[in-house]
Amino acid sequence: MELPLLVALREDGSVEPAVNPALQNQDLLVLFRKMLLLRALDEKAIKLQRSGRIGFYVPCTGQEAMEIGSGFALQEGDWIFPSYRDHGVALLRGYPLASLVGQLFGNASDAMKGRQMPNHWCDRSINLVSVSSPVATQLPQAVGAAYAAKLRGEKVAAIAYFGDGGSSTGAFHVAMNFAGVYRTPTVFFCSNNQYAISLPVSRQTASDSIARKADAYGFEGVRVDGNDVLAVTKVTRDALARAREGGGPTLIEAVTYRMGPHSTSDDPTRYRSEEEIAGWAKRDPVRRFTEYLRKAGVVDGVEAAKWAEEAREEVLRAVKECEGAPPVPPESLVEDVYAEMPWHLIEQRKWLPHAEE
Repeated sequence: MELPLLVALREDGSVEPAVNPALQNQDLLVLFRKMLLLRALDEKAIKLQRSGRIGFYVPCTGQEAMEIGSGFALQEGDWIFPSYRDHGVALLRGYPLASLVGQLFGNASDAMKGRQMPNHWCDRSINLVSVSSPVATQLPQAVGAAYAAKLRGEKVAAIAYFGDGGSSTGAFHVAMNFAGVYRTPTVFFCSNNQYAISLPVSRQTASDSIARKADAYGFEGVRVDGNDVLAVTKVTRDALARAREGGGPTLIEAVTYRMGPHSTSDDPTRYRSEEEIAGWAKRDPVRRFTEYLRKAGVVDGVEAAKWAEEAREEVLRAVKECEGAPPVPPESLVEDVYAEMPWHLIEQRKWLPHAEE
């Protein structure tokens, strides 16, 4: 039997009790405002890249609900192994917007000193492990971190984010198998946005769903409406709690849609139709959650518009602050490799222009 798709937000504006995370109004507003911020960041970052002010960007328009909902379910101490489209999780967990924007510019405002591609960020203070370019390499790493936490007796979980394309990699199967055998506290979070760049999910697998693959490894797979922030919060929170309490791993498949390009290097008009995009646009997660909050009396139209504008202004302030930063100093080329810089790098640093003696 096909796995059911778990949905909280019904079309009539009510909430399915079994999938209701029962959040207070202040929590609903946190979700809402972070979704607005993520949408505003996407809009601005794409314009920055198109105007030549940054080199590259990976948008997540259409996937805000699964980003913010899953991030909200995490607790302090949990480990986060993101892919390059998961900056919403980072923002929700406390990664500063200015740090994320600075990393896009790769100048002195970037904590990583321009050594990583844009959209490859990390933050040790919140257990946010660095994004990697290779697809799904973070999955075995997340299982390793979860296994270490289990051996130490720590009540934490590790969540690993990946796309539907990542389920076609060897790393996916290795990670799933180890997690199942050793019952590691791992949540595998698959963002099934229907395309691995240009390849549709129907060409990825013959299974009726990606979540179904958990059966082969001896643990639970769950399908959730990835455009429903309440359902994502509930499903992810339950999976993380089960992992922390020794219940083993879970594979979550969040069914969603990437409204924009795979990256700013991609042209999605070459492989999908306007009709398909228009159909999914009716399920826009930001608009869907806005309508729910209005019907529930949590926000009104004036407040929603005001907060959307505030989100755009917050992004603009971060861009202004980071874009005005100077370039990374040349001497950083030979820094941060050794705890104590060896003699040959000290000599090489002297050869760099403007380097300090």
